[in-house]
Amino acid sequence: MNASSTTKGLALEMLHWALIALACLVFAYPLLFMFAAGFKPGDAIFSEIGSPSALIPDARWSLANYRAVFDKGSIGAYLLNSSLVSAITVVAGLFINSAAAFALAKLQWRGQNIVLALVLAFLIVPFEAVAIPLLLIVSKLPWFDIATGALTTGWLDTLQVQILPFLANAFCVFLFYQFFKDVPDELVEAARMDGAGALTIYLRIVLPVCKPVIVTAAIILFLGMWNQYLWPVMTVHTARARPVMVGLQQYFGRTNQWGEIMAYASIITLPVLVFFLLFQKQFIRSVVGAGIKG
Repeated sequence: MNASSTTKGLALEMLHWALIALACLVFAYPLLFMFAAGFKPGDAIFSEIGSPSALIPDARWSLANYRAVFDKGSIGAYLLNSSLVSAITVVAGLFINSAAAFALAKLQWRGQNIVLALVLAFLIVPFEAVAIPLLLIVSKLPWFDIATGALTTGWLDTLQVQILPFLANAFCVFLFYQFFKDVPDELVEAARMDGAGALTIYLRIVLPVCKPVIVTAAIILFLGMWNQYLWPVMTVHTARARPVMVGLQQYFGRTNQWGEIMAYASIITLPVLVFFLLFQKQFIRSVVGAGIKG
């Protein structure tokens, strides 16, 4: 009886791991195929599609596609633009969204419930619904141009038009709000009794205990900004401030070499993978913690 139970348990465990391996293969194969295709000529990509040999290096593999991407396009400038936009949005967005959530969760002020309701309302409004009004607004806003030393009108073809409208994120505010609500009020009250102000409580009491949710919000903000396409297409018309996703579409329109296109896609995918792998433990911890609280 014991031997039968042990055998059955071992079989179930093997089945469990086999299903996990199959799921990993299904989700990872397109990504691995893209990376492999970036090293191969176009005819080899289509002749081996759907075959396991598509992922196996051979004599035809080279860096020619990657060299062509940097020679033909401005991918270096696009990577710099997207990196600046993403980094500034993540750093500033974390502070703005967490501070707003702290005010909603731990402070008492008039109109607090109305603001919270507006945040929740923004969660269900798609960006496409406000894109045109937002475009009309930013096209008329003033800005001091450091390069010319003059005050200009309109934010089009700039980096700030890709950053400032997205610093406040309703989902991140709500994410921080839910986490801050679980921070014991006794900690906040004890800090107030010791003479700490709201800013001190926010920086020294609340933020240090919410590292997992900070990482989760950082990943959400980074992915959202790195993958921006619709808004840059509407507001950026020159290569000076063009991000990588729009640059990919521009490059795709100039070449029919799929090896080069796959190489371009691999280059702009790597930062996302690296960013997630660096913070995956904190992200998983945040998700698990939210599940336990729920």
